[in-house]
Amino acid sequence: MESIIPIRGRVKYKITLDPGVWIFDDRKVDLNTYFQQEQTVDSSLEDYTKSISRHWDREIMEGAVYPPTLKTEGKFQKEKVLNGTFGIPFKPFLSNAEPKENAESVVIECGKDELRISLEDAYGLILGFSKNGKPLSEDGPLHAYYKDGSNYASPIKNISGFSIE
Repeated sequence: MESIIPIRGRVKYKITLDPGVWIFDDRKVDLNTYFQQEQTVDSSLEDYTKSISRHWDREIMEGAVYPPTLKTEGKFQKEKVLNGTFGIPFKPFLSNAEPKENAESVVIECGKDELRISLEDAYGLILGFSKNGKPLSEDGPLHAYYKDGSNYASPIKNISGFSIE
């Protein structure tokens, strides 16, 4: 099984994906909880302003609260990484490949089969790369989930590449 996944076709830049390093990526999401959470559209400046305001108010009223020590925080993060089931949004990778203006769909190469989805739907994919702390070696290296989680129980498996058409 090849663990390097290409993105090719009608793109400005042909790129390759290496799921083995995504465990260290801050964009990873916990697949055990991701589809159960309410997905919201980011209005970052407004959210940031409200967040800072709440934090400031709390510090004025209650005083500063110091975070846990780095030692205990690091232990918790290490345990989560060793036992977690993670995925990563496909959108940043697809955006970096820069699909050409005439691109309409993405062909997901999965084993001997191919699955065609619209480019818009492809931007919403979540790529699963680990289960219970282990890489997806049996039917991987990637699983693809739709953004609404409708195929969470039966994701697209055995992905070997993406072709933009």
